[in-house]
Amino acid sequence: MENIVLVLFSLFLGYILNRFGIIQKDGAIALNKFVLYISFPAIVLLQTPKINFSLELMIPAIVAWIVMTLSAFLILFLSKIFNFSKEVTGALMLVAILTNSSFLGIPMLSTYLEGKDFMPYLLIYDQFGTFLAFAVYGTFIVSIYTSKTKVTFKLITIKVLTFPPFLCLIIALFFVGVEFHPTIVKVLEVFAITTVPVALVAAGLQLQLILPKEDIKPFSVALLVKLIFAPIVAIIVCKIFGWNSLAATVSILEAAMAPMITAGAIAAMAGLAPRLSAAIVGYGILFSFITTYLFKLLII
Repeated sequence: MENIVLVLFSLFLGYILNRFGIIQKDGAIALNKFVLYISFPAIVLLQTPKINFSLELMIPAIVAWIVMTLSAFLILFLSKIFNFSKEVTGALMLVAILTNSSFLGIPMLSTYLEGKDFMPYLLIYDQFGTFLAFAVYGTFIVSIYTSKTKVTFKLITIKVLTFPPFLCLIIALFFVGVEFHPTIVKVLEVFAITTVPVALVAAGLQLQLILPKEDIKPFSVALLVKLIFAPIVAIIVCKIFGWNSLAATVSILEAAMAPMITAGAIAAMAGLAPRLSAAIVGYGILFSFITTYLFKLLII
């Protein structure tokens, strides 16, 4: 319960700070960079060395890629059916596909799976699923729908290898089974604990609760695909392969999370329906409290 209160309060705090002009929406960029460059890498460095690699550990990555692939095809199909513009389709291909697997996933799973060692599975879903998709697929989508950036293998490789959490993941893999000095652990823990509140305050700064009439249809499509279709696909995949472990539970709940905050920011910066993207991310976070809880009741 404490984690849910933390999430709601952090979002509300960010929203209030923006409404009263104390911190502008642009401030969210700085906060997100702090999380991406410092807080979340600290979690990766802390948790990765504790991971015992196995076939089961890769279940979240497999589920993540199947869910994202099918969701992308569905978005393309619905965009054609509803005749969405290229700009709107591009936005949906980002915010309706990429999930908030870490910033929101950590506090939510801490609540739903209290006492269980879910972090290794969350890291695999996030780093080998969501992040790789963000780096490779996200770059491709921005290029296709803005026609401003040419996608090259070199560009994608550089983007992946220079992304701080992924770089820390590569470094941490060399320390699997190694115990860090208590001082190092303490420093990493202090920075790691800032991940959730800072990221959620940043999300609160960007919350846009007023939705223009013309955005309602693509907005509804995005949230139905992200919050309902994605976790249902994850459940079906786990049933087909007979996966009933904690890895499967984490995969399903991660698939049910709200749209990725960073995906919304990238869509906005690329000029892909900024107002719509912000609304999908903002409302998506709020609605995901209900949908993730319902899916949690269904599978646990």
